[in-house]
Amino acid sequence: MDSNFNPDKQHTLASTITISGTGLHTGINVDMILKPANPGFGFQFQRTDLAGTSAIKADCDLVTDTSRGTTLEQGPVKVSTVEHILAALVGMGIDNCLIELNGPEVPIIDGSSAPFIKIIEEAGVLEQDAAKAWYTIDNNISYYDEKKRVEMTALPSTDYKLTTLIDFNSPVLGTQHAGLKSMKDFKVEIAPCRTFCFLHELEMLLDNNLIKGGDINNAIVVVDKTVTEDEMNRLAKAFGRQKVEVKSEGYLNNVELRFPNEPARHKLLDVIGDLALIGYPIKGHIIANRPGHSTNVEFAKKIKQYIKKNKHTKDIPIYDPNQPPVYTQQQIEKTLPHRFPFLLVDKIVELTPTLIVGIKNVTFNEYFFQGHFPGNPVMPGVLQIEALAQTGGILCINAMPEGQYDTYFLKIDNCKFKQKVVPGDTMILKMELAEPIRRGICVMKGSVYVGNKLCTEADLTAQLVKRN
Repeated sequence: MDSNFNPDKQHTLASTITISGTGLHTGINVDMILKPANPGFGFQFQRTDLAGTSAIKADCDLVTDTSRGTTLEQGPVKVSTVEHILAALVGMGIDNCLIELNGPEVPIIDGSSAPFIKIIEEAGVLEQDAAKAWYTIDNNISYYDEKKRVEMTALPSTDYKLTTLIDFNSPVLGTQHAGLKSMKDFKVEIAPCRTFCFLHELEMLLDNNLIKGGDINNAIVVVDKTVTEDEMNRLAKAFGRQKVEVKSEGYLNNVELRFPNEPARHKLLDVIGDLALIGYPIKGHIIANRPGHSTNVEFAKKIKQYIKKNKHTKDIPIYDPNQPPVYTQQQIEKTLPHRFPFLLVDKIVELTPTLIVGIKNVTFNEYFFQGHFPGNPVMPGVLQIEALAQTGGILCINAMPEGQYDTYFLKIDNCKFKQKVVPGDTMILKMELAEPIRRGICVMKGSVYVGNKLCTEADLTAQLVKRN
């Protein structure tokens, strides 16, 4: 990602690009074409060899197999080993891409994401005229698989970062960990890290004819036992080599690691690829202890459910009392024709051409509590609407040419009171223009929040009248 990359905008490819290679498990040679896509498209896979089928979304709910990589399936469409290309797209800040394949499996190439990064850079990354909606993890989300002893946690964070820890009880690998503090470092720190397996797993896969596209160069094979001459000859034959070798316990064919903790870094790469299946870009710190594809996908489902349940909170304004206001009470009085006791906005904390956020601190000594439910003080709903209207008045007046204006109510629609507002509450008053102002008519959507709870909402229409 270059220094001009805007993480709050959606991105796609600037052009179409192709890469070809063998599928690790199927052994089938596949052409993969990456194509630009419109904002909101996400990642979708299209099997061009299956006539009349539609694209399949990169979605954790469509995963049917995680035994050897992550497989998506919907109806007759099945695509295997999707994690390395998805990790590359996320790592390069791509949000929307159509991935066309003329076979059932994404090419393995060298077992890492680096070849995919290379072609994405060749195609170019294009900023789109659409905002990227990040979903922030506000609470700890944990997943634990007792059988596999896998623990995964998402912690609140202002950025998307990951930490992985692996422990295979192997004298070769030992205990390893890897971290990624920013997606800007993905290309250099994580993308080149290759997939790995243990020799005993490889032999089982060969016995069952399950690794038809395997090659010494597309996976690190960890040799965690003494290997006989016969086994060496059998492996050489399987991989079409004159001979393979290993010096004591270590790595098959004495492969050189790209990083001392390359296996832990590859596990981190897999986590990024599998969590792309959530379908929403997230901000949080993922800590994955002994992760694998099945647990990554289960964790992705858990985060997806959390986001769906808390999706409304994405639009809640964040009020930081330490930040200086955009409008103080004195400035509000210069704009609005309201005064104590009827001025119901204390300050404005955010103002754009289409949105405004105001604050009203509700105290026990408000004049209306004397006569409204004495002994059970509840702020009148009509006054909450009035507070919204005053906030919206500032938004509308701010959008007009020079001069002094008054705003008058024309209509209130879809008004709902969902939670009561009581003394001690801080009301966050949000007003958004629903459509451009025409002939002095403003149509706005209003929401009152206390913390992250929606208390009141309504659609308000007002008219701006210039003062003589």
